[in-house]
Amino acid sequence: MIRRSQGAAATGQSAEDGASKMLCQVEQLGVVNYAEGLELQQARVAARKAGEIPDTLLLLEHPHVYTLGRNAKRENLLFSSERLVELRAEVFETNRGGDVTYHGPGQLVGYPVFDLKQHRRDLGWYMRSIEEVFIRVAGEFGIAAGRNPKATGVWVGNDKLVAMGVHVSRWVTSHGFAFNVNTDLQFFDWIVPCGLRDKGVTSLEKLLGRPAPMNTVIERVVPAFGQVFGLEMVNVLSEDHAPSRG
Repeated sequence: MIRRSQGAAATGQSAEDGASKMLCQVEQLGVVNYAEGLELQQARVAARKAGEIPDTLLLLEHPHVYTLGRNAKRENLLFSSERLVELRAEVFETNRGGDVTYHGPGQLVGYPVFDLKQHRRDLGWYMRSIEEVFIRVAGEFGIAAGRNPKATGVWVGNDKLVAMGVHVSRWVTSHGFAFNVNTDLQFFDWIVPCGLRDKGVTSLEKLLGRPAPMNTVIERVVPAFGQVFGLEMVNVLSEDHAPSRG
């Protein structure tokens, strides 16, 4: 188990200096359709529960898809079936928390498969820790991002930069985050993102005024996870998916 100071555990800071670090394998999968991404998650969750793999972070992009969490309301989908065809998007119901959101090209989606029994059996701590990762990453790009006490995720003013929705089974996590890097934000116009009618959505590209190379973003996200969760991050090749950038 990672040893943490009381302050670090409460705020999502890194493990104490000198404490041993657990391994986290990172799989960069490129573009993966949503159904295949679910299958990959399920396989990793089963393996993590069985102790066959260490903590694992899946990083990928999805083709256009709208997903509904356990608390989603259908009225937050604003498109007709005909418009959905025009958008060339799919719709999936999932077991993650939260309402409706969009995934698509240019958005970094991450599925941490972490065994919280090896960290801290506290879902609130886990969510705040993921927020901390992206607050740090945004800061590295010169963006002052923060939390909203009434809504999960990472925010820049009234606009959400990173959406989050997780599922936990026997303290093993799945689903995770969606970081708008170079996302086409127009696709959010057809939903009420996360069910929040008085909030907006932004992207790293919009905030910087230029596209951000996805590889550069990943190079900052991975070490930030290691720092916040006190993990040794190791890149591995997926055995059941060939990476693709589309």
